[in-house]
Amino acid sequence: MKNRFALILIAAGACLACATAANAGQRCDTAKPTPRVIERGLNLAQRTAAALDAEHRQHGTRVVLLARAGQDLSKYGQHWSHVGWAYKTAEGPWRVVHKLNECGTDQSIVTRQGLGEFFLDDLWRYEAAWAPPPPELQDALWKLLQDNRRAPALHQRRYSMVSYAWGTRYQQSNQWAIETLALAAEPQVQRREQAQAWLKLKDYRPGMLRIGALTRLGGRMTAGNVAFDDHPNAQRFADRIETVTADSVLDWLQRLSAGGAAPRVALLAGS
Repeated sequence: MKNRFALILIAAGACLACATAANAGQRCDTAKPTPRVIERGLNLAQRTAAALDAEHRQHGTRVVLLARAGQDLSKYGQHWSHVGWAYKTAEGPWRVVHKLNECGTDQSIVTRQGLGEFFLDDLWRYEAAWAPPPPELQDALWKLLQDNRRAPALHQRRYSMVSYAWGTRYQQSNQWAIETLALAAEPQVQRREQAQAWLKLKDYRPGMLRIGALTRLGGRMTAGNVAFDDHPNAQRFADRIETVTADSVLDWLQRLSAGGAAPRVALLAGS
């Protein structure tokens, strides 16, 4: 099984929406992942694939929202940091389409990866969560994710990791994921504003982070991928940053789906 995921790493899919350098979206440091990091990442990928295959056999699920815990966000009351759409290919393996920041800049790409590469990072916690979208959206989203033209249709290259949930100046990774769901769900959606209107109609509720002025100033001055100027002044000056968190998306999918099934969680034992 480990050989399977080694092959996934070698043959990870191509970038969907970029005309940038080949290393776009990768980490900027020069340190290579340690054998321990690779082993733990592949172990988590293997466990996640087994769980998703079981879900597919039992319920016919072909698309899930997949979350990872790459950063410690506990001081903001958040457990998960990043989500992407995982879909089962006709050939069998699962692939993940998600948005990545380019090396800490204000630019981003949408990329397609195998599960092994999705988890090949020095994660904060070796855990994964996943939740399927409503059954009536499965087919439309499955087809969209495999279309190299439609999958990045609502992608905004300008990136801020705390972009305003109802703005269009920037777009962070979790924001791209739910806007893309709106694109798949509603044929009339062609722009981000329309996708956000659909999300409001479906009762999506963004996460509200408490970020003080000194933290905002420090982040803006030292990180190219952090900006707060798209947030309404009334909220920003009250230290209330409304953004699309991974936790809020998982919670919303639970409400959106009939029956409200809780997100499933795959854990790497001993992490």
